[in-house]
Amino acid sequence: MPPKKNMYSALPKKVFVTGGSGFIGSHVVKRLNQEGCEVKCLVLPHDAAPALVGIPHERIDGDLSSAAFLQKQMEGCGLVIHLAAIYAIWLERPELMFEVNVEGTRNIMKAARGAGVKRVVHTSSIAAVGVSPGQEPSDETTAFNDWNNPDPYVLSKYISELEALAANGDGLEVVAVNPAFPFGENDLAPTPTGSMIVNAMTGKMPFLVHGGFNAVYVADVAEGHLLAAVNGRPGERYLLSGHNVSYVEFGGKLAELLGRKAPKMRIPTKAAKTLGWMAEKFADHVTHKQPLATYRSISYTVGRHLYFSSKKAETELGYKVSPLDVAMKKSVDWFQTRLDEY
Repeated sequence: MPPKKNMYSALPKKVFVTGGSGFIGSHVVKRLNQEGCEVKCLVLPHDAAPALVGIPHERIDGDLSSAAFLQKQMEGCGLVIHLAAIYAIWLERPELMFEVNVEGTRNIMKAARGAGVKRVVHTSSIAAVGVSPGQEPSDETTAFNDWNNPDPYVLSKYISELEALAANGDGLEVVAVNPAFPFGENDLAPTPTGSMIVNAMTGKMPFLVHGGFNAVYVADVAEGHLLAAVNGRPGERYLLSGHNVSYVEFGGKLAELLGRKAPKMRIPTKAAKTLGWMAEKFADHVTHKQPLATYRSISYTVGRHLYFSSKKAETELGYKVSPLDVAMKKSVDWFQTRLDEY
């Protein structure tokens, strides 16, 4: 029997990546390197990019504000993976979220077309997907329905995905991927899911909230990007999700893994929203710095089940989901090596 062909041999030699210095992005860049690709990474000039240390890449200092600049940098690249976006629960000037996430995406698409790029993989989010009632998992067909919770990040990701997919056609193939809540190694910020792990490890998680979310191992998400690059259908979106778990279940698994007792206190959803509202107003009028939570961020994540299905990605892309316990153990082990930094 002849050896099985490596499907990633279809990847182009040169790839342009935005947001490569981020959590998911650094894993994507690493995988592209492993497949023999030469990667050009767009990095903000002030970003030291610690997540990219030790990963071969050509650094390009710049941002998403100029399509002409982006087009020049994309010349000779057959693939663009667009991960760059502002993720924040609060900004003193919320318009910036739309300028970067939406207008930046428009510039990426315009530049890619002008540079003769064949395909763009646009990193969207489960935030661009509707939330089903109860505990029913959403999929790619679930229409966005968070109009009553106008969180700037959520809205900007929904609109930027529309912009990206609208650019598909006339020689440019655009595929969108929608990661759920990632966790894993190299989570320097850390992400919200990473923060849950750190708080559990440091004893700073005295209570849990109602509802649930979809936890996905970051290496799976990175692999999903490469799979979308070679197997994704143009104009389609694919949910890169993992395991649907309640906050109580996730907290219990963490406690068991750490040899601790799981928090018994459950904070009511209404009380959590009130605390978020107070923190947001305090940030607006006093500190002018991002709070731990806002009313809108709490309304999106607490008291509801943000559950999603990866069936389409598994069927069409060959996407695979790592076992939750194994992924959590890897994440905990990584945080354990640098716990004094948090």
